[in-house]
Amino acid sequence: MSLNGIRVVEFAGLAPGPFAGLVLAHNGASVIRIDRPSSTTRDLLCAGKRSIALDMKTAGGLRVAKDLIAKADVLIDPFRPGVLEKLGLGLKCAHSTMAGHDINYIALSGILSMLPGTTEKPTFPLNLIADFAGGGLLCANGILLAMIERGRSGRGQVVNVDMVSGSRYISSFPLLSAGSGAWGEQRGTNLLDGGAPFYDVYTCSDGKWMSVGCLEPQFFAQFIGKFNEIMKSDGKQRSWLPSQSTQSTKEDWPKLRKYFEDGFRTQPRDFWTEIFHGTDACAVPVLSPTEAAQFHGSLHPIPHPELSRTSSSSLQDEIKILDPGKHTADILRELGLSEEDTRQLVTEGALGKEARELERLKSKL
Repeated sequence: MSLNGIRVVEFAGLAPGPFAGLVLAHNGASVIRIDRPSSTTRDLLCAGKRSIALDMKTAGGLRVAKDLIAKADVLIDPFRPGVLEKLGLGLKCAHSTMAGHDINYIALSGILSMLPGTTEKPTFPLNLIADFAGGGLLCANGILLAMIERGRSGRGQVVNVDMVSGSRYISSFPLLSAGSGAWGEQRGTNLLDGGAPFYDVYTCSDGKWMSVGCLEPQFFAQFIGKFNEIMKSDGKQRSWLPSQSTQSTKEDWPKLRKYFEDGFRTQPRDFWTEIFHGTDACAVPVLSPTEAAQFHGSLHPIPHPELSRTSSSSLQDEIKILDPGKHTADILRELGLSEEDTRQLVTEGALGKEARELERLKSKL
């Protein structure tokens, strides 16, 4: 795979850091996650990684961490500014000291104010924009750029990823459109923010949904032709039927939306799926996670993009977590530590209180 031989140390964290490490692991990098002893985790972004449990507050734990980092190509720091710096493992730089999460980052980026929602407020798209796109994915991208440059200069560098700036960068199109005047200031009146009835999600008779995205006139023509055909087939008399020209008549959009809403509710989702399948109408079903897994043949999202020669790997077929410290002994051996060295680490508590107590019990037997 593309990153075979690349060594990564990832401090256990939430969302962006683990996802960046996962992208690297999927493409062949050897990723070691440093966990706190006796910690618990719900991190599912762990395929292909290994874990070592270290108490960084002990001299031995800090020493092992430094050894791991010295041998690594990449260090992923998920902490708030100052945490690694206090341990002598990071570079000092000026950052905000405020806590935050995805919703706060996209709020400051400008993009949350532009997202669809109700007439009263916008709606946030889970924690996808800042945590994973503007955070984890751009972090992985920055790491790859730094490694390419290292191949020319022989020098490493800091990849600084803040999720407000990352959210703004991946939102370049709508933000630049707003800045140029091409995007109206009133949310919910534009083509892509829920304003256009031909770019929206509709509820069907069974409570499931269909997505409609026929922005281009030729695609709208296919969609409205098929849709009108079904509406006419019920034998009901209607005072108004949209035509292809309705798409460009913004005054008719409210009427068109009501027509779509009422129409989709006459049939179940799978009926509409069959109607539009194989056409350029840009109308496809909204799949549940279970349905999508069946459609794609895997519970795990497949690593992407695909490379023709050095393809990536999903690394595991089932959803599971990585137990903190699972590979501690193996990783210490790889670092060249003897059994006596490891015993010394255990004795001083570098591998956690539980490991130390267990060693004490063994010594009494």
